[in-house]
Amino acid sequence: MLDLLAIVLPVFLVVGAGYAAVWRGLFKDSAVDGLMTFTQKFAIPCLLFSAIATLDLGAQLNLRLLISFYAGSTLCFFAGLFGARLIFGRPWTDSVAIGFAALFANTVLLGLPISERAYGSDALGPNYAIIAFHAAFCYLLGITTMEIIRAETRGLRLAGTVAKAMFQNSLMIGIGLGFIVNLSGLPIPNVLREALDLMIRAALPAALFGLGGVLYRYKPEGDAGVIAMICGLSLLVHPIVTYSLGTGLNLSQPQLQSAVLTAAMAPGVNTYIFADMYGCARRVAATSVLVGTALTVVTAAVWIAVLG
Repeated sequence: MLDLLAIVLPVFLVVGAGYAAVWRGLFKDSAVDGLMTFTQKFAIPCLLFSAIATLDLGAQLNLRLLISFYAGSTLCFFAGLFGARLIFGRPWTDSVAIGFAALFANTVLLGLPISERAYGSDALGPNYAIIAFHAAFCYLLGITTMEIIRAETRGLRLAGTVAKAMFQNSLMIGIGLGFIVNLSGLPIPNVLREALDLMIRAALPAALFGLGGVLYRYKPEGDAGVIAMICGLSLLVHPIVTYSLGTGLNLSQPQLQSAVLTAAMAPGVNTYIFADMYGCARRVAATSVLVGTALTVVTAAVWIAVLG
């Protein structure tokens, strides 16, 4: 177990360093905002662009892989939504935001570095295949459901609301440009590639440190039962469903490892952004990110042991 913790702990030590720096006043809130703006809007989109642009689509875009991961995501979304409504009596709008928290795994800031430490950088192809559709799928499902429940948009207006929310997202822009370059066969000049590599090397370490600073803002408050449900769905149900489907669909061992470990990640910061966008269940979403991230230290090590 100590060997497994040694794989995941360095990732969380960087997160913890960011948390401690803000807690002790060594790193200002404004600096955290600037760091997260740099990583989320520039460095990580460069990382995703480069990964998708050079991804072997024929080898990595496996329908069985995507079904294994996204069937679990969808199940967790509706389980969280109806659990919040029927078990905890939350309003429908809150319930959608809670379902989104169970849906949106932290595939990039936690999934990539933990998978890389566990299986090596050459094993990240399936991760990028999942990430290529992650933001689009989650926002499409979450925003569409929320707008239908709010009954404020219909038809083309609904489609426009969903499209606008997705395509203003920097991660989606990076992924989309990566697909354009990949499918068109356009070469990336060496000078540009080297510049991208500089941005990419800064992306994950800076994002993890910034994530720690962001988590300091999320005080451990809110409905304990709802938060426990979200963490249970994110850290247990999603990877169990993915493991079961992946095994049944005969995924290769590398594909199964990437899919399950990515599914086992805590809710991402985007869950709070979604809740804040609609003014619903913000405290629950924020606390779920904090608690889920802390629990991932142990649960990720357990899943690495299960996967071998």
